[in-house]
Amino acid sequence: MQYQAPTRLDDVAALLASAGGHGRVMAGGTDLLARFAGGMPRPAVLVDIKRVAELMVIEQDSDGGFTVGAGVCGAAINENAILRQAWPGVTEAMDLIGSVQIQGRASLGGNLCNASPAADSVPALIAAGASCRILGSRGERTLAVADVIHSPGKTCLGTDEFIVSFYLPPRPARSADAYLRLIPRSEMDIAVAGAAVNLTLDDEGVVVSASVALGAVSPVPLLVPRAADVMLGTRLDNDVMVQLKSVVSASCRPINDKRGTIDYRNHVAGVLAVRAALIAGQRATAKERA
Repeated sequence: MQYQAPTRLDDVAALLASAGGHGRVMAGGTDLLARFAGGMPRPAVLVDIKRVAELMVIEQDSDGGFTVGAGVCGAAINENAILRQAWPGVTEAMDLIGSVQIQGRASLGGNLCNASPAADSVPALIAAGASCRILGSRGERTLAVADVIHSPGKTCLGTDEFIVSFYLPPRPARSADAYLRLIPRSEMDIAVAGAAVNLTLDDEGVVVSASVALGAVSPVPLLVPRAADVMLGTRLDNDVMVQLKSVVSASCRPINDKRGTIDYRNHVAGVLAVRAALIAGQRATAKERA
């Protein structure tokens, strides 16, 4: 296995193309290296993208949105106060991944492309309406994060493609997000279920836009439009929350495994979605008061 650490975007694409389908990108390595240790076949070329400047930046764009490089580590994301204020759900989801040491390497790009049904940052990105810029030997394209993962462990990316950056859209006034998960242990474990909620309120505190995304309860991270519709035009009162829990639980497609039964995970996902919705609503209200 050849290890390459290019410093230019074009070189990353060229290396992957020259590998003839036998190249892999290392955006952080916290999952990939563990898989090698577990017996996964090694690629002909391993391309470490951490030295490419464009992949290691967090920038607020002129429209108020954010561009986050695919190689930016979790620690840098959580230390960026402006990004954390605008998108607390996305940053707290990334902050839940692994230990302090893993936070120094793990990236949004790696977490997405690992394509785990239980990835923490992915539901938060989906609920945020995030998109990603993808580059390959034939050019570049932009794709919604919700459309990247096709099945467990598999994405839509070609063998010569990689993610350059993520785009988080501008924040309307009185809007906020939240992400919650349940794990078997107190930390550093895989989610039993996860829920991300993104809300915008009007001047009267009524929900005017919403999105709900779930993790670890279906083969791929799941966007639930019906759950978002439940909250539209409401003030997130108790009856609405009861209905939200029911819709979320009914939308799940989990499996039985050592982390939980199907019934348990359906229930937990509904509970987490309600709690995340209330937190997002409180955050949006707090921004209004500020």
